[in-house]
Amino acid sequence: MSDAVDRILAQWQRERPDLDVSPMGIIGRIGRLNKHLGQALQVSFSKFGLNVGEFDVLATLRRSGEPYQLTPTELFNTQMVSSGTMTHRIDGLERAGLVRRIPDPSDRRGTIVQLTNDGFAVIERAVEAHVTNEHCLLIVLEESEREALSQLLRKLLIAFEERI
Repeated sequence: MSDAVDRILAQWQRERPDLDVSPMGIIGRIGRLNKHLGQALQVSFSKFGLNVGEFDVLATLRRSGEPYQLTPTELFNTQMVSSGTMTHRIDGLERAGLVRRIPDPSDRRGTIVQLTNDGFAVIERAVEAHVTNEHCLLIVLEESEREALSQLLRKLLIAFEERI
């Protein structure tokens, strides 16, 4: 069984047999999977009128626990996006009535982003659909394979995040 990345590796092996291109297999597959997974996740989020970024903001607020609120900086720090992107996401969610900005009692110049009742209801349904979707996306892997893959990806991610 081979995939598109195998064909790319074979071409490089033919053209540059002096290079060990095996890392291209791993990185290439991660990149291709990222695109496929992003599309599959977006299909699920679209059913709730959300995109991936908006889901991430609502999910971050929801999993923060009651009262389901964080500062924009706290949201920004969890999402690996620019502050401008975060502001854009919050603006859109606020227009949709899913979050509201309230004054930060500990900083007169600051605000806090809080889930509204509608936002809470949407993320409750969306996260259930999301988890079901993720189970379906990983159904081709046995439990032991999922655990091994998770451990290997964790190891790689930690190595990258320690560089930051």
